[in-house]
Amino acid sequence: MKLIIQLILLLSIYSCNTPENVLVEYKGALRDIMHKGDLSAKANLKDFENLKGLYALGAVENLKGEILILDGVPYISSCEIKDSLKINTLKKTFNTKAALLVYSQVNNWMDIKIPFDVQTYQQLEDFISAEAKHQGIDINEPFPFLIDGNFDSFDWHVIDWKAGDLEHSHEKHIQAGLHGTKHNTKGTVLGFYSNKHHAIYTHHTTNMHLHIKTNEHDLVAHVDDLMLGTEMVLKLPKTIK
Repeated sequence: MKLIIQLILLLSIYSCNTPENVLVEYKGALRDIMHKGDLSAKANLKDFENLKGLYALGAVENLKGEILILDGVPYISSCEIKDSLKINTLKKTFNTKAALLVYSQVNNWMDIKIPFDVQTYQQLEDFISAEAKHQGIDINEPFPFLIDGNFDSFDWHVIDWKAGDLEHSHEKHIQAGLHGTKHNTKGTVLGFYSNKHHAIYTHHTTNMHLHIKTNEHDLVAHVDDLMLGTEMVLKLPKTIK
């Protein structure tokens, strides 16, 4: 009986420090877009409409915009011509199909203050990897994260690919639609970290794929680079208590 009680206590301690089981899934692949020119729909967002705690990012079919879903709320960012000018439009709808979609369900997050000396994109990636490992997350498996706060700056783009163009590159994807740099802006970044999915949903030079929504709700976009501000917060899937 004493041995059984000790085993129960050990299992209890272990379970209290086990991160939430978060599964990251995806539809489509960057390498098929870049090398095969396959821009066709790989997922219908209507199929995800009722998933609790859904977090997702991706690209609209035919590369006609960016997708971001935060806690089940969808944001579709695209470009349209108005008065001979290309402008950004933002819609909250699941009536969209995706050429690429990365997604996960998270019910609870834990807040971690980002140190002041973590400022650049690469420093952020290194910090996320180290902090996730410290929190008991297996960094050899993909996981989602959030970044909240006031960004010193970030480079962004919303893709608007020209139909029939078969020559793809990351630089052309940036230039194809709207792009720019915002400064001193509050927002929320959703990211997915993986060291196994280069050319699938991260580019070959990074383990992260990031999309941002500004607090003013004036922009949802892919993040190409960033500089963090002060009092930034990293959110990781919460450890079960």
